[in-house]
Amino acid sequence: MRKSGITLEEIAEQIKSLRGESVKMSITKGRRKSEKFSGEIVNVYPSIFTIKVDNPIAQNMLSYSYNEVLCGDVKITKNSKK
Repeated sequence: MRKSGITLEEIAEQIKSLRGESVKMSITKGRRKSEKFSGEIVNVYPSIFTIKVDNPIAQNMLSYSYNEVLCGDVKITKNSKK
């Protein structure tokens, strides 16, 4: 369900501005399951964006759509330290 009055284009622009920055991610996977990690936004495409995860044990690259951010399943905050 959509949570805010922001559009997909605005979300895409915000994520483009964070490209190359260190960010913290919070992913909701349903049924009270969530995952938190930090990484760097590497590429921004028309429908998705990719993240390089800092943790060497986890998958190296992950991709998410702007719709997942719009719905609140993916939350991104800029990391204060790099």
